[in-house]
Amino acid sequence: MHELAVTESILEIANQAALESRAARVTDIYLTIGQLSSIVDDSVQFYWDHISLDTLSEGAVLHFKRVPARLRCKACGNEYELNEELMPCPACGSIALEIISGEELLIDHIEVIREEK
Repeated sequence: MHELAVTESILEIANQAALESRAARVTDIYLTIGQLSSIVDDSVQFYWDHISLDTLSEGAVLHFKRVPARLRCKACGNEYELNEELMPCPACGSIALEIISGEELLIDHIEVIREEK
């Protein structure tokens, strides 16, 4: 259900960006989502299709880019990419880990069509 709140925020940001750039409409939104975030692409798309109606972002295409999680072992300093499930450090077996990346949710960029003068 938190995807609804996330999608509402994306819509608000996109519409505000369109207004600030005097755009006629938003055409594309590029999102980066970390592997460890609990965001489900299909849920965001579902909500988007409904809440963007009658806004500057109606019909805009959402582009999802997933980034893998990167961890750092606090015991030995080894950095590694998480393949599937959370796992201990492959170098020393420690479970004292720090997340370097993989929790993010970013709007990379928004494409718009500007109003003709």
